[in-house]
Amino acid sequence: MNTDRFTPSAESVFDALHDALGSGVVQRVEDVGTRAWSDASGSPCVEPSLLLRPGSTSELATAMRICHEFHQPVSVQGGLTGLSGGACPGRGELAVSLERMRGIESIDPVAATMTVLAGTPLEQVQRAADEAGLLFPLDLGARGTCSIGGNLATNAGGNRVIRYGMMRDQTLDVEAVLADGTIVGGLRPMMKNNTGYDLKHLLIGSEGTLAIITRAVLRLRPKPRAISTAFCGLRDYTSVAALLSKAQAALPAGVSAFEVMWPSFYDFYTSRLHELRRPLTGDHGFYVLLESMGADPELETDVFESFLASMFEDGIVEDAALAGSHKDALDFWAIRDAVSENGRLLPDHVAFDISFAAPAIFDAARRCEASLRQRWPDATVLVYGHVGDGNIHVVVQEPSWPASEAHEAQELVYSIVGDMHGSVSAEHGIGMKRRHVLGLTRTPAEIACMRAIKGALDPRGLLNPGRVLG
Repeated sequence: MNTDRFTPSAESVFDALHDALGSGVVQRVEDVGTRAWSDASGSPCVEPSLLLRPGSTSELATAMRICHEFHQPVSVQGGLTGLSGGACPGRGELAVSLERMRGIESIDPVAATMTVLAGTPLEQVQRAADEAGLLFPLDLGARGTCSIGGNLATNAGGNRVIRYGMMRDQTLDVEAVLADGTIVGGLRPMMKNNTGYDLKHLLIGSEGTLAIITRAVLRLRPKPRAISTAFCGLRDYTSVAALLSKAQAALPAGVSAFEVMWPSFYDFYTSRLHELRRPLTGDHGFYVLLESMGADPELETDVFESFLASMFEDGIVEDAALAGSHKDALDFWAIRDAVSENGRLLPDHVAFDISFAAPAIFDAARRCEASLRQRWPDATVLVYGHVGDGNIHVVVQEPSWPASEAHEAQELVYSIVGDMHGSVSAEHGIGMKRRHVLGLTRTPAEIACMRAIKGALDPRGLLNPGRVLG
């Protein structure tokens, strides 16, 4: 990568961009009011030199050609819901927002595909698929504000990875603009296309460091006609693992969500958020939100209820509440989604998005919780996760700790991740926040490969500099 970059003149860059694209695309920061620049991670950021809001791929390509000519680094922004600091502008960067590039271009109900612009909110895509009688299965708490481009850039996961996979599994092709303004990707709506290197999979999950994704062909699924949901109380983690295994084998529609909450999580939120309804009366060693989505309402309901009854008989489930309505299911999910209140309930908390091989999950969570409590006996430590896909989340907050101790919490947890050969980021990405621990998950040879790819596609280091690789 060429490190001999000169610092461009902000006025020269503005003049060149404005002359080519006009004031509808190119704006000075002082002209955009109180716009937020930081993403949801709360990472520190610098006010960018300019804001670019292209309305088309060709406008973005023109902008990047000019930025490449002037050696102007850019910060790529979608819905600003990321949790890794990847969208926070750095010094000397201008911000490129895809907020004007939104909309559903086409839906093919026969092929079950949708072509969509990258700035489109996830919820809009979900709604359009639903109206077409299909399902776009990716789902996460920020659905109303996160963008498809951001979902692609971070390879978003969410609640239904156990059945449908990550964002890359929902994508057939992408169109993108490289650092020099070159447009790549043909938007081919095929599942099978073995014609050399698969560029879409290279760009998905690259966090805007290799290209800016502008459009995508998404894969849709059959719309479920029946959704069965239960909130279960279990004695121990052995029972949790058994419930998952047996549900995957016995339920004809499979498992679409398997959300596990440790008692620390369940008790914390249900005792502080009075709008949450506790589905179970007693206390349990673990809580599981189990969901199955099928095509036959009568069959799905009967089999689901029979399955839960067998789990009682086998002593795997101690207690369970079955959702009798859509509202009941929403109430169950509200407990799991209460993490959206962390900013209010746990100010200055430290959160971890980590993953492990399935057999190691319980031990990993136990080690993290025990180590944190040993170091900070009065800390709030919450553990929850998707578990079926190996992903757990750990939240820790000690009201009196200074920033240095928050950093110590990171070192403690990430050392356990490294020791147990886990991943420092299961679904949130690396961005700025986790680049210093990337080496705990990736080998030096793998990081060298990443740098070689970055250097080939962005030799001047203009796209999201300092993210992922530093």
